[in-house]
Amino acid sequence: MEQLLHYCWKHRLFPLQQLKTTNGQDVEVIDPGLHNRNAGPDFFNAKVKIDGTLWVGNVEIHDKSSDWYLHGHEKDDHYNNVVLHVTGKADTEVKTANGDVLPQLEMEVPETVERHYQELLQEDQYPPCYRIIPQLSRLTVHSWMSALQTERLEQKTEKIRQRVAIANGSWEQAYFVTLARSFGFSINSEAFEQWALHVPLHDVDHHRDDLFQIEAIFMGQAGMLNTDDMPQRHRKQAEEDEYFQRLRHEYLYLAHKFSLEPISGQRWRFLRLRPQNFPTIRISQLANLYYHRRTGLSQLVDCKTLKEVQQLFDTEATPYWETHYTFGTESKKAEKRLSKDSVTVLTINTVVPMLFAYGRHKEDDRLCDRAFDFLEELKAEDNHIVRMWKQCGLDVENAGDSQALIQLKNEYCDRKDCLRCRFGYEYLRNV
Repeated sequence: MEQLLHYCWKHRLFPLQQLKTTNGQDVEVIDPGLHNRNAGPDFFNAKVKIDGTLWVGNVEIHDKSSDWYLHGHEKDDHYNNVVLHVTGKADTEVKTANGDVLPQLEMEVPETVERHYQELLQEDQYPPCYRIIPQLSRLTVHSWMSALQTERLEQKTEKIRQRVAIANGSWEQAYFVTLARSFGFSINSEAFEQWALHVPLHDVDHHRDDLFQIEAIFMGQAGMLNTDDMPQRHRKQAEEDEYFQRLRHEYLYLAHKFSLEPISGQRWRFLRLRPQNFPTIRISQLANLYYHRRTGLSQLVDCKTLKEVQQLFDTEATPYWETHYTFGTESKKAEKRLSKDSVTVLTINTVVPMLFAYGRHKEDDRLCDRAFDFLEELKAEDNHIVRMWKQCGLDVENAGDSQALIQLKNEYCDRKDCLRCRFGYEYLRNV
């Protein structure tokens, strides 16, 4: 109930009659203030008239007045600037740490708002606000989608910043980790990120002109040359494979030279993956990209168009993998080239957030704008989340829209955080 009181105060959903304090003073809300989601009073810098006198300060909201003491606010100096206590039920007088008795406003949640909120919480269909979607104006949808798109990019930017910090300030290393994570295509993304953190690029650079040595380090650091981590049925096949033996021999030499420690090969998932997505194939493709000097941040920043991005990531696995998906098991010969759809996924999950994050870091608005331009040019993703919103009547025109809807589901719908959602606001107000 307290969440609804916050919501009604923030959006000024008050009863039609004159607001009054518990001791009969008239209350006029000039500005409800800035909603604070951190420690301290619930709303900062509110402006309210109480009995004709303008007060500027903070507002605290509780289900019951006695919650003021339950939360220890009477001992906390941060609450001395509260000018009004809003409550669902005024069951006691409240005082600040400096001894002031606070005026209290007993506020009811409008019946329609409470009923609509319960509908959202209890609705079996997904998303619960599906009935309001066809009624929304294009402006409402567009503004919320734009905000969600930016919010998602901000979250990805923060993760990139964390990788930069782990890499001791190296944006190059952070970019390689971000790119590698995207090569995991969800199923193996965590394993790829951990693998990339264990690839010492400054050491690999010493052998940058030798594709075989690059692949040996990449496969070795992934734990894929350690037969102890392999299932029994694959171990014998790998040990009898000439290319595997050559890679392992080379890796053992390089591991000793650079004091390398691999991750566990048991991290990788192969089940329920199409063979083209096997981590062996993806790592070989990354080795080829690295060999051709296409994994550097400067090369990415130089891409002004989507066509240039596609050319940058135009890569294939090394020749051995044309007839293999795993070590020692032959398959029908086929070129293992990164598909256009895969490049699109890389663009959405690596190129766009990296340009946006690096643009923020360099204070270069051109890079940030380019990130948004790429999202608008790319076709929308086709997944169950996007299809769900399409069925509700939302137009999904490009990758920017699909990224916004993924953000909406993950951060609002799944958490039942309808009170922070603009679609939820429209539902509570208009349904």
